[in-house]
Amino acid sequence: MFKGTATALITPFERNGDIDEQGLRDLVDFQESMGIDAIVACGSTGESATLNHAEHLRVIEIVIDQAKRAKVIAGTGSNSTQEAIDLSVRSADMGADYSLSVSPYYNKPTQEGIYQHFKAISEACDLPIILYNVPSRTGSNMLAETTLRLAELPNIVGMKEASGDMVQVMSILAERPEGFSLLSGEDPLTFAMMALGGDGVISVTSNCAPKQMMQMVNAALKGDFDSARDMHFRLMPLFGALFLEPNPIPVKAAMRMIGQPAGALRMPLSDMGKQNEKLLKDTMASVGIL
Repeated sequence: MFKGTATALITPFERNGDIDEQGLRDLVDFQESMGIDAIVACGSTGESATLNHAEHLRVIEIVIDQAKRAKVIAGTGSNSTQEAIDLSVRSADMGADYSLSVSPYYNKPTQEGIYQHFKAISEACDLPIILYNVPSRTGSNMLAETTLRLAELPNIVGMKEASGDMVQVMSILAERPEGFSLLSGEDPLTFAMMALGGDGVISVTSNCAPKQMMQMVNAALKGDFDSARDMHFRLMPLFGALFLEPNPIPVKAAMRMIGQPAGALRMPLSDMGKQNEKLLKDTMASVGIL
């Protein structure tokens, strides 16, 4: 069962568009030096949608190789069940600790289709699976009933919940089996979810503010909700600024501002607008990370 703060890591690119492999290793080192609990390789923040199959596996391989203490969560989701199985099996063979598997996107399966998709992955690979529900990207919502049904499968161990539906969150928390983690997939809702009994976050913000995110999450895990609330409100402006434009446009700009490797974005994403970039920079300064 995973508890704590996981960073949905960006993928840095060279000027010619290739993966910046040394930069990626440096990012892993930076996260570990801050004490992060886990690193997600090839989530949506890592621009996985623009990586070809070989690149996707190479990013996961590098993160596994470089991480010395943090758990590695390999992004292995796909709207093709067989591709999700293949990525999960390969990630398990490379030594990943968990997989993060998004609900199938674009083809919009029924709830039964979502269940059968994850059941097939579970049966094909014994890597512990963290489900990922993000309707704003997939076009469909994984209902609480489906999540709870999947939670009964032996190697489905948690969920990154990014529906924004707190009633759905509460339904999962009220009925989840023992050992099933519920993690926030939206930084601004992390405190609220943890106050209800959630176990942590898979975070965009912790790319550039890992210490602050961990302070909030660790305080909540200890039951110190006053301290966690204070950090939540301190970080709220940053949560907003990091989503002024589609993720990971702003967080890549933020990483460049703090001197970490980020490189360019892959098309069709484009650089952050100058006005929004200035607002992001001012916000980062106001919360003490610049």
